[in-house]
Amino acid sequence: MRKYIYIIFCKAKSRYISVHVTGSNMDLVLNLADSHFFTPYVYPTSWPEDEPLRQIIGLLVVTNLGAAILYLGLGTLSYYFIFDHNFMKHPQFLENQVRREIKYAMTSLPWISIPTVALFFAEVRGYSKLYDDVSESPLGWSGLIFSMVSFLFFTDMCIYWIHRFLHHKLIYKNFHKPHHIWKVPTPFASHAFHPVDGFLQGLPYHIYPFLFPLHKVLYLGLYVFVNVWTVSIHDGDYRVPRVMEKFINGAAHHTDHHLFFDYNYGQYFTLWDRLGGSYKHPSALMGKGPLDCNKKSSLMGHANGKEE
Repeated sequence: MRKYIYIIFCKAKSRYISVHVTGSNMDLVLNLADSHFFTPYVYPTSWPEDEPLRQIIGLLVVTNLGAAILYLGLGTLSYYFIFDHNFMKHPQFLENQVRREIKYAMTSLPWISIPTVALFFAEVRGYSKLYDDVSESPLGWSGLIFSMVSFLFFTDMCIYWIHRFLHHKLIYKNFHKPHHIWKVPTPFASHAFHPVDGFLQGLPYHIYPFLFPLHKVLYLGLYVFVNVWTVSIHDGDYRVPRVMEKFINGAAHHTDHHLFFDYNYGQYFTLWDRLGGSYKHPSALMGKGPLDCNKKSSLMGHANGKEE
């Protein structure tokens, strides 16, 4: 009798561990991928759900596939429906730039995924503060909303200082310079980073749920939002409500970062650029942006043609 009780206890304990170690936003994606593809095409059905190797392989596949889909999908939509192709006439737009941006990003993403998967694995094993239900939030629904706002401000602050650190003369040449090749970026430049650069600038997103409580579905949504925003600040669409121009770090602000190097390091907001003395009001909003340069060059060309 004691033998059977022990077996039941072990099974229950095993089930508890399986549930406990998958408490992250990634378990939602892993479970979906598990039931439709991973088993038995990636790993055998005999592997238990909480098998570390199974989780690592699954995370590697999901992370790489998800990153590629988000990057190529969002980049393509933005390139064809938002990006103004007149930017490609700018004198600093490189030959075959779009192809080079895509190639660089797709080469870097697998390398970036390796340390990223290590953090996802720690989440999946239950080491983060991610939770499943709003009732588990310390402040309920208000805590959920607060965590969304604090996530944006926390990551914006961290990225500002990481980004500024990457511009240090001892660091810049080896790690951040490849991203600044694109003086007039397209949406595909959004993820065209050196792997070390890409991982460091993405690190705050992964650190947050280890420090603060966060709903895992909200975390997944914020992760998608981050990718959308990263593409949007490289798409050349400078439209921002006038009242928000001084507060939101949009495409116009980030274009000046690419053109003038040491301004507008922020991700979403201008707060830390103002505090750090690196804020520059966007030249595009003052009629001095890349497209204005194109117009002036065109007018000068016409004038020269008439004179000749």
